[in-house]
Amino acid sequence: MKTYLLYQDREWLDTKPYFDEKSIIQDLGLRILYMMAAREVIVEGGNVKAISMPDTFIEETVKTVMMVPLETEEEIRYRQQVLRDSLENPEFTIGLYDISCEVLKKWDEMGRKDKQKVGQKDPVSNLVGDIHLMELFCNGLTRIKALFQEYEGKLMSPGYKELKKRLEEIFTDEVQESLQQILKDISFYGEGMTVDEVSGNKLVMRPDMELECTLGEGFKLEGFKLESLTSKVMKYRSPASTISKVQTFINSRVPDSIQIPEDTLLRDEAYQLDWGIVRHVMNYCSAFMFRFQKFFDHLHFQTAFYRGAVNLADHYKRFELEYCYPKVSDKGTLRFTELKEVVMAMEQRILPVGNTCDMEDVMLLIVTGANQGGKSTFLRSVGIAQVLMQCGLMVTAKSFESGIFPSLFTHFTRREDSAMNSGRLDEELGRMNQIVEHLGERSLVLLNESFATTTEKEGSVIAYDIIKALNEAGVKVLTVTHLLSFAQRMYDEAAKGQGVEFFSAQRLPDGSRTFKMIQHEPELTSFGLDLYERIVLAKQD
Repeated sequence: MKTYLLYQDREWLDTKPYFDEKSIIQDLGLRILYMMAAREVIVEGGNVKAISMPDTFIEETVKTVMMVPLETEEEIRYRQQVLRDSLENPEFTIGLYDISCEVLKKWDEMGRKDKQKVGQKDPVSNLVGDIHLMELFCNGLTRIKALFQEYEGKLMSPGYKELKKRLEEIFTDEVQESLQQILKDISFYGEGMTVDEVSGNKLVMRPDMELECTLGEGFKLEGFKLESLTSKVMKYRSPASTISKVQTFINSRVPDSIQIPEDTLLRDEAYQLDWGIVRHVMNYCSAFMFRFQKFFDHLHFQTAFYRGAVNLADHYKRFELEYCYPKVSDKGTLRFTELKEVVMAMEQRILPVGNTCDMEDVMLLIVTGANQGGKSTFLRSVGIAQVLMQCGLMVTAKSFESGIFPSLFTHFTRREDSAMNSGRLDEELGRMNQIVEHLGERSLVLLNESFATTTEKEGSVIAYDIIKALNEAGVKVLTVTHLLSFAQRMYDEAAKGQGVEFFSAQRLPDGSRTFKMIQHEPELTSFGLDLYERIVLAKQD
C-alpha cells in the first residue's frame, strides 16, 4: 500500500540532494534546526514545562528530507497542504507517528532482521512468526483506521485524504473482520499457556477442525479440503492427573474416535497436519501481508518529517517567531516581510531583527556596509528560508516569496585549520571551482565574504570576474562583501540597466547598528573605527 505523504505520485526517493549538503548545513547552521525538530516541547498550564530528549530518528529524517529539494510549485504546495493539516491537528500527526514506531519496534523484537538472514528455515517458528506479524499488522491498521475516523472532516490535504481512502479500500471493514476471525480461529497454533485473570486457572488453546478427504490407493488419505477451523479454550490438565486419564479413557470408548498417545509417529503426523492446515490458511492471507510489508516503514519515515515540523512549530512559538507558508515565484523574485534568522533565535535564545525585501527581476544582490551590522545574518536568513521553502516547511517571516533553486550552493569563508592543504585563498578558489562545475539550470549561490583572504585589490578583481560570469550565465547570486572596489565597479555598471540590487547594513549617525538591511549604494567604508571606539577606547576610559 502506498503512503504518498511527501510526494503526490511516489514514495520517498533520496536521489537528488543538494550537491554540497555538508557545506550548506555548516554555513547556514541547519544542525540546530534538526536538533530542535527532534525535541518535543512539553507544555503544562500554558507554560513550557520541559523539553524532551531528542528522537534521533526524527532528527535524521528531517535532515535527509531537507537536503533533497522539491523542484516544482505543485510538489511544494502538496507538501505544504499536508504540513498545514499536521500543524492544525498535532495529536493526529503524533498518533500516526507513534503507531508506526510501535509496530516497527515490535516487529524488530519478533526478529524481523534475523528472519532475513540465510539459514532461518525452521517452518514451525516461521509460521508462528507470520501469525504474530499478521496480528501486529492487523492491530496497527485498525488503530490507524480508527485515528482517521476520529479526525473525520478535519483533514483537508490531498495527502491525508487519499491515504485514508486507500486504507479504507484495502483494509475494509469486511477484510478487517475476516482477518480478525482468522487470527481467532488459528490462535491455537503457537500459543502458549495463559492464566485466567478471574479464576486463576491455566488455559490452553486447542484446534477444532473439520476436513473432507478421499481414500486413495493403499488406504492413503487424499484430496484434503478444509471445511472449518476454530480454536477453543480449554482448562489445562496435566496428562498425569487422574481427571486427564479418565477423560482419555472416556474418549477412547467413543465411536470413530482415535486417541493419539505421546511420542508416537501418529502424533508427529498430527502435528504436521496442524502445520499444513495453518500454513494453508496463512498462504491465503499472504497477499494482504505482502501489501503492507513496506507500508509501515514508509509511514514511519514520512510521518517523522511532519512530527519534526510539529516540534519546530512549537519551538517557533516558544521563541515568539512568527512563521508563514512561503509562496513560489519566478527566479528573479525575492520578496519577504520581517524575515528572521531562526537558527540565531534558537541558538542564542534571542529574538533577531527582521528584514524586509522586495526585489523583482533581480539576479544579483550585493550587500555592503558596517562591520557587525547584520549582513551575514541577513544572508543566512535568506539561505535558511530558501532551504525550508524547498522542502515544504514553514519560514520564520510574515511572508516569503522566491523562485525554486534545486541547485543551491553556499560559499562562506572558512577559518584556517589543520585540515587545509593550502592557503585560504586557494581553498576558496577550489570550492568555487567545484560550485562552477556543478551549476544547474536553476542555480542560486550565496557568497559570504568570499575572496577577502587576499588584498582588497586582488580580491575585488577575482570577485568581479567570477560573479560577473555567474550573473551573465543566468545564475542568481547573493553576496555579502567588504571588497569595496568590486562593489563600486558593479554599482557603476548597474546604472546601465542590469538586474542588480544593492543593500547596505543600516548605521545610525551615532554609529549604532540597527541590523536592518536597506536599499543603498555601496558604502565606501566598513566603519571599522566604530568598533575601535566602542571596544578599545571604552577600555581605556
